[in-house]
Amino acid sequence: MATADCITLPYAATGAFSGLLTDYLAQKPALAPFYHRFPELAAFQAQIEEKKAAYLPEARQRLVADLRAQYAELGGEVPPAVAANLELLARDTTFTVTTGHQLNLFTGPLYFVYKIITAIKLSQELKAAYPTYDFVPVYWLATEDHDFAEINHFQLFGKTYSWAGPAGGASLGGPVGRLPLADLPSELLSQLPPEVPAAFRDAYTQSATLSEATRRLAASLFSEHGLVCIDADRPALKQALKPLLEKELREQFSNQAVQATNAQLTAAGYKPQVYSRPLNLFFITDEGKRERLEPDATPGADCTQVTVRGTARCHSQAELMAMAAAEPERFSPNVVLRPVYQEILLPNLAYIGGGAEVAYWFQLKDVFAALGVPYPLVLPRNSAMYLSRANANKLAKLGLSTFDIFKPLAELKKQVGAALGQEEISLAAQQQALAATFQQVQELAQRLDPTLVKTVAAEAQKAAGSLAGLEKRLSKAAEAKHDTAYAQLTALKDKLFPEGGLQERTDNVLSILINNPSFIEQLLACLEPLKLEFAVVQEG
Repeated sequence: MATADCITLPYAATGAFSGLLTDYLAQKPALAPFYHRFPELAAFQAQIEEKKAAYLPEARQRLVADLRAQYAELGGEVPPAVAANLELLARDTTFTVTTGHQLNLFTGPLYFVYKIITAIKLSQELKAAYPTYDFVPVYWLATEDHDFAEINHFQLFGKTYSWAGPAGGASLGGPVGRLPLADLPSELLSQLPPEVPAAFRDAYTQSATLSEATRRLAASLFSEHGLVCIDADRPALKQALKPLLEKELREQFSNQAVQATNAQLTAAGYKPQVYSRPLNLFFITDEGKRERLEPDATPGADCTQVTVRGTARCHSQAELMAMAAAEPERFSPNVVLRPVYQEILLPNLAYIGGGAEVAYWFQLKDVFAALGVPYPLVLPRNSAMYLSRANANKLAKLGLSTFDIFKPLAELKKQVGAALGQEEISLAAQQQALAATFQQVQELAQRLDPTLVKTVAAEAQKAAGSLAGLEKRLSKAAEAKHDTAYAQLTALKDKLFPEGGLQERTDNVLSILINNPSFIEQLLACLEPLKLEFAVVQEG
């Protein structure tokens, strides 16, 4: 098995993360009001006690029963480590650590994998620190999202693969987890390189919906580590939403709480991440579309209270509350209330998310307080760069360290040039001497014939421009001696920072797994969730 070397550096040193995230990791006092406990090992004892007191037995029974049903619907034997964790979840001494992600085709960007690895590793660390309890890593599938354009593609070896969606597009606009996959094999799978592992293809050919396919794929990658996947777009689970729906429809409480928090965030110098609406709920129409609920403020409008956007439907508050009591599955929480739904369903201690997710969770603490639901620890997911053996060798040949690669390209060129003995080209001293000479000429003109002062100034400008042009040509001549090294440097920078951003935000896990089947195991060995630093994982 291939090995991996791991080094870490502060998130701030990469230059790739928001000020809010780096300030959070630095525990700046200005952010303290927006979270409950900072994610460190000692904080979990109090979090366990708080969640245990609030999480009722009927909530646990509902969760476990539906999870067992979800795995039964997939057919076949439940992977042993997953089955064991489902048994543990029935006990009141078991808690979860959760991450969530959209249903991107073939997992989408690399950070999908990093999120789940963080949840698995944190569960292991918590078990070692708190042996009288058990901890289960959970992947929450964002099956209710309806933005198909965000998930219908992925990049592999520089090529974008995409899916137009079900034939006729009739299913688009509703929860993406429900999308049928009948057209996917012929449209996309046949185009994939033959090296793509069978498990990735099978996940889609053996599944009826996108939710099923994503669960199968996650299981093929992580089931031996006990990862439990949950699709919360289920009538039995939506029963837990009833108190939340009633309070939101009656009081529109979540928007009030978020707006107050947003004002505090802004005053502290931070920009709110997500937009809160008067009603933070969607409605699932008879046609399966997920449409926003909007209080009707139009004078003289026919609708007495709330409209279902994009339809002719309108309802009074009383009608919606009756519907929520009888059919809560007709309602879908948006980004403001989805986290609360998650924490109501799960015996959860920590949520693991990217920088943008951390930012919007910081808008929600008062929403949780209004419902009396414990607010979890918010843990930034592990973030990493994978450095293959070939790319590590290229970096070494250029005389650069792993940390150097995060510098701007222009700065790296100077560093490589200096190492190669390239002469630093600068005509600044000559420009200064030229300016002094023309200043003397200008003073002479002023004494002899002031009408010539402008002519002298023009000539001075022309001469300075000519000297600057010569400096550029001389610099290019110096660089030409090392064109090969600079081309290699540029190509390496583009490879490790595709489109100018972090590798994890663009590349798919297949771009690494195809050449390094041990990649997942290397990540498990390297990544440390509570270290809170950026990792560089180098193939051994």
